Amino acid sequence: MKKFRNYRFIILLFVVALIASGCSSDSSSGEGDGKVEFDFWAAPNPSQQVFWEDMAKQYMKENEDVKIKVSPMPESPSSEAGIQSAIAAGNAPAISENISRGFAAQLAGSSAVVPLDEFDGYDELLKDRKMEETISTWKFADDHQYVLPIYSNAMLFGWRTDILKELGVDSPPKTYDEVLEVGKKLKEKYPDKFLWSRADLVKPTWWARWFDFFMLYNGASKGNNFVEGNDLVADQEAGVATLQFLKDLSDNDLLLTRESTDPFETGQSIMVDIGPWTFSAWAEKYPEMKLGETYDLTMPPVPEGVDSEKEKTFADTKGLSIYASATKEQQQAAFDFVKWVYSDPEHDLDWFKQTNLPPARDDLSSNETFTSFLKEHPELQKYAENIPNAVPPIDNEKTVEVQELIGKEAVNPVVKGEKSPDQAWSDMTDAIKKVLK
Repeated sequence: MKKFRNYRFIILLFVVALIASGCSSDSSSGEGDGKVEFDFWAAPNPSQQVFWEDMAKQYMKENEDVKIKVSPMPESPSSEAGIQSAIAAGNAPAISENISRGFAAQLAGSSAVVPLDEFDGYDELLKDRKMEETISTWKFADDHQYVLPIYSNAMLFGWRTDILKELGVDSPPKTYDEVLEVGKKLKEKYPDKFLWSRADLVKPTWWARWFDFFMLYNGASKGNNFVEGNDLVADQEAGVATLQFLKDLSDNDLLLTRESTDPFETGQSIMVDIGPWTFSAWAEKYPEMKLGETYDLTMPPVPEGVDSEKEKTFADTKGLSIYASATKEQQQAAFDFVKWVYSDPEHDLDWFKQTNLPPARDDLSSNETFTSFLKEHPELQKYAENIPNAVPPIDNEKTVEVQELIGKEAVNPVVKGEKSPDQAWSDMTDAIKKVLK
């Protein structure tokens, strides 16, 4: 983004802030006394807030000229809306976490966030944290980087291996054909059970596409981009194959699309899209769910001919952004703080232990710092291994509109039997191209 646009945006925010605050002055920067003060907004999650408060305390002990105020970001009606309101009112922090790639694209389009790759020490940060491969898929269409991923959940599928064994199946299926064969055996033995329970497949909810369509599409396309800049570059063959797979599941009565309580845990369905946040809840409510005994974890199934050993999945991931409305001193101080946090893998280990969210590191499954923790929590190992194989959300200001159209024009009508996969793909791409113009 051009600096001129940044300055115009900062001036506009300053004027709005003066009006909103009755022309009160901003004293948060600490300028004039040699100290820099800035606000850090943590995600509205207690464990994440505690982590950042602890990091800030440690950092301030080593850097007495810096004062960091950590507080949870407003989340009414959503954290994104809270951030947008703060920007408009001139009350944005210097830095916040909980930023998705799509939302970062929206903020960057308004020059509300600054490119992280322009800070001194950016390349060193990536090298120190061993995240160069992971972040390679995060680069934005203008070749800048506006958000630094904190965690990356390489979304996986869970399989009820105890039920598979009852069907005479020794291991989870890897291809679409193998999945359909398992579904056939399931219906023969248990007519009232389903392969996959997912009510969102018949809803247009935009973010739901991350956990069904994009998991499957990324696997089928080997991680091919869906949108680049304002161009739709989706892999048609992989996209149609994904929709055909959903149609086949629906046609064979293998999808449960009405709301159901814990269908995977109770055995009503045998496959589930699953993130690592699930396991702490299972430990309390379903202690019988044990890796290698009742369930296993796999990457998404793929069409025949796609190498299942080199496939991709969707990355449920968020990160840090630095705001243009902060002073240059605050921006640099915020970046220096982040660089310090990620210079020590022990900090990432603390994060992992407190949140169960896998740090966005290429070496998470091989770095000795994390070995003991992963041995104690083997269910997290496959998530750690696949961080480099997980594709983040699309980086477009119109992410919400695009993903709503994937649901309305393609996924929903295909699952309901209202469109063929080919027609659905054609309708969807035509509609998305109009939105991207």
